Amino acid sequence: MRFRWLLPLTCFVGVLYADGPSDNKPESVRRVPKLGISVVEKDQLELTTGLAELQAVLESIDPKVVPKNSPLRADVVIFHKAVSDAITYQEFFAPEEINKARRLLVVGLERAKSLREGRHPWTSATGLVARGYFSKIDGSAQPFGLVIPPSYHPAVATRLDVWFHGRGEVLSEVNFIDERLKQPGQFTPAHTIVLHPYGRYCNAFKFAGEVDVLEAIDAVKATYHIDEDRVSVRGFSMGGAACWQFAVHQTDKWFAAAPGAGFSETPDFLKVFQSEKVEPTWYEKKLWHMYDCTDWVVNLTQLPTVAYSGELDAQKQAADMMEKALRAETNLELTHLIGPKTKHAYHPDTKREIDRKIDSLAAKGRNRMPLEVAFVTYTLKYNTMHWATITAMKEHWERASLSGSVALDTRTLDIKLNDNVNGFELNFPAGFFPPGSLSDLTIVVNLNAESMIGKVGTDGSLTGRYVRSGTTWKNDSEAGTQLQKRHDLQGPIDDAFMSSFLMVKPSGHAMHPKVQSWVEAESAHAIEHWRRQFRGEARVVEDSAVTAEQIATMNLVLWGDPKSNAILAKIADKLPIRWSGDSIVVNGQSYPASDHALVLIYPNPLNPEHYVVINSGFTYREYDYLNNARQVPKLPDWAVIDLNTPPDSRAPGKIVAADFFSDEWKLKPAR
Repeated sequence: MRFRWLLPLTCFVGVLYADGPSDNKPESVRRVPKLGISVVEKDQLELTTGLAELQAVLESIDPKVVPKNSPLRADVVIFHKAVSDAITYQEFFAPEEINKARRLLVVGLERAKSLREGRHPWTSATGLVARGYFSKIDGSAQPFGLVIPPSYHPAVATRLDVWFHGRGEVLSEVNFIDERLKQPGQFTPAHTIVLHPYGRYCNAFKFAGEVDVLEAIDAVKATYHIDEDRVSVRGFSMGGAACWQFAVHQTDKWFAAAPGAGFSETPDFLKVFQSEKVEPTWYEKKLWHMYDCTDWVVNLTQLPTVAYSGELDAQKQAADMMEKALRAETNLELTHLIGPKTKHAYHPDTKREIDRKIDSLAAKGRNRMPLEVAFVTYTLKYNTMHWATITAMKEHWERASLSGSVALDTRTLDIKLNDNVNGFELNFPAGFFPPGSLSDLTIVVNLNAESMIGKVGTDGSLTGRYVRSGTTWKNDSEAGTQLQKRHDLQGPIDDAFMSSFLMVKPSGHAMHPKVQSWVEAESAHAIEHWRRQFRGEARVVEDSAVTAEQIATMNLVLWGDPKSNAILAKIADKLPIRWSGDSIVVNGQSYPASDHALVLIYPNPLNPEHYVVINSGFTYREYDYLNNARQVPKLPDWAVIDLNTPPDSRAPGKIVAADFFSDEWKLKPAR
């Protein structure tokens, strides 16, 4: 199989490791973000008065004219939230940020008054524009920045470059929005809108940070005329790491990727940048596959990638690792542009060369209908490449591969799979096949050399769903009704916090005092750290207040045990792990319920289209905030916690048992 390959230029971006050796010691972890300065009473009064005035104008806007969930309202709320959160959570980190907050309140008030009059001039403005949207995850207003070129016209489809920012532990919303109103950023190509997503703070655009990018792109597309075949991802330092991740996970969305520096995988990067070695568990190593871009490098054969490194930058390691992996997997060479005698920055000459390369790729645009695809995944979370989708796997977090090649002259589609693929879909859009070119397509699956027939529609489309039954494949036109891991319902625990979720606190008391104390502390920790690290307010209700609509639309995060939480009591006997008054039983192994707790993710028995999570927020903790490469899932699908060991900066307690469920959401045999 042949692929068109454009050699990447490697841009080296800012170092993502923590400040020093002490930041890599789990027993001495500093707070992220740090507590800010105290605000003097005069400034505090001025800002709170300004917030009250802005809130009053917001509340006076007729919701029939501008609905409560309107993006136009989010364009105003981001200013209120930025200043309010900075005051509430002591997140002014320097005196000059007080003046930034004053300016944001002025802009927010101007917008609110305009919106009350039915006007929104910022939506047609060029230059630097700050905007917002309401997130599906927690309903919070999240900001993003735009650079709108003077040449923009809504009648013309316009290129969009997505730029990922570097690490910033003091990148509060006040600082982010202020910067987006003042600085255009590293690259401002002609006739191009540049999107600067916030990424929900400092997480390398992972988890909710990843969703932020996708939601921001959707918000831009809803307002501006974007050329779907000319959207790219670019970034430096922490943003370079994000660029690698978006390039390999969602390859078919972009016309090009331009990562600079950052990190591209976990184990080798941490050997270089982590002074004190902490041995990960077997399941943590398995979960590294989620963000180890070297494992997914085959996907880049379909995405022109322009990488950059400074010659003297330690983070040149990222592109070196990708270059090595690409050569090993495909025998292709990664074009690696290097800034001579440059550390953690762009060399001006190399920067101009990067722009020339990306502009050239933009002129060609994305090939949205290739005749050939090659795809590797380790999770159904990222399971599509153009017209091919992997729908079922034997074993999650092991390599699954699919490649396909259409030959119009022989009316065949050759599909090559490895043994870890149990199901796939084909989705050739209308016009993929020339009208009248063929009515039947012979689909040859190499796994056992059998053939199937696909029907090409009169509009040139073809769709089909294929599943493996034993050693044979069959055309399965309908999805199965059995419980099975699938896209966005495949775990691990952290996946529940990438879509709408509801924290459900218990109205009763746990069966045992240790469990009660642990649940109270861990639920408070999860709620606080969601705001601190992902910049939103978790929705929280008591078990008695959960509505049918919430069950239908949200992942439920249940805190407590079957005695204290009424929702958990209702579903306890439908979960694969039994939790009674005496014990937690897993695969015949019994753990005393008096000093153990269960953590778990599973399809909600009350609504299997969404998750239920028991006793967990996102699973990386304080120690991992200091190094973005460590911000990866720390727990699989379930774990039993020994409460005799208190939570610390790395774990919610001593993990005495943990594993993934099978792809049928069943317990695997004990290890």
